[in-house]
Amino acid sequence: MHEKERHRVILSATQERPVATVTDLCDLTGASEATIRRDIATLHVQKKLRRVRGGAEAITPPQFVGLAGRPFAINETLRIREKQAIARAAVDLCDDGEPIIINGGTTTFQMVHPLASRRMQVFTNSFPIAEHLLKHSRNTIMLSGGAIYREQNIILSPFDNDVTRNFYARRMFMGAQGIGPLGLMEADPLLIQAEQKLIGQADELIVLVDSSKFENRSSLVLCPLSQIDVIVTDDGITDKTAAMLEAADIKLVVAQTGTAEQQEGAAS
Repeated sequence: MHEKERHRVILSATQERPVATVTDLCDLTGASEATIRRDIATLHVQKKLRRVRGGAEAITPPQFVGLAGRPFAINETLRIREKQAIARAAVDLCDDGEPIIINGGTTTFQMVHPLASRRMQVFTNSFPIAEHLLKHSRNTIMLSGGAIYREQNIILSPFDNDVTRNFYARRMFMGAQGIGPLGLMEADPLLIQAEQKLIGQADELIVLVDSSKFENRSSLVLCPLSQIDVIVTDDGITDKTAAMLEAADIKLVVAQTGTAEQQEGAAS
């Protein structure tokens, strides 16, 4: 990531939380601690942020604190080919006309493209998903109610009496920050609260995660493996992880990420 890009990411991160730590910024940018400390020093001198012990904060602290985790704009640039393949395989599981829930996220967002030729009843808490499907498809769209979290481009409500309780879905599609033996993991309690409500409205839970997510961990468990019906991932999944999912009685769908020519060559 170039310096200007890192600076944009750092400034964005300081606007969404009280203090962005050096460790947080290393995770967001992929840069070393030394590089991040130099970037913070530069932006401090330029009066674009305030350097504090262990990280940085905004000159004007945000009045509305966002969710923990990477912003949508950063995540959507990562592992695009894998996410597109996973999304295509996920849409193949759907039947025209059935009601589905698509939780906000950059992997689930990629479902909008194969859904363009389908006619589904889609309930989502994602602005980008709703906007794209409204413009480029004939699907019926319903949005959840609540507060808008700009960095993640999703709508979340802490209340039980929102429109979520009135929508039934045959399937729910969602991503996750990480996944391991304990189950699906996320970084923010409010996100977990909202997603658990959505899970309760669907007959079947389908999780869309690229293979790197099996190495990620978080301090918060969203749901156990036993609650997951299907996992759709890419062909980078290890045999050990596949065995873990099989032991949990989860159906595994592996999306091939290579081009048709690459796959043909591998088969011959």
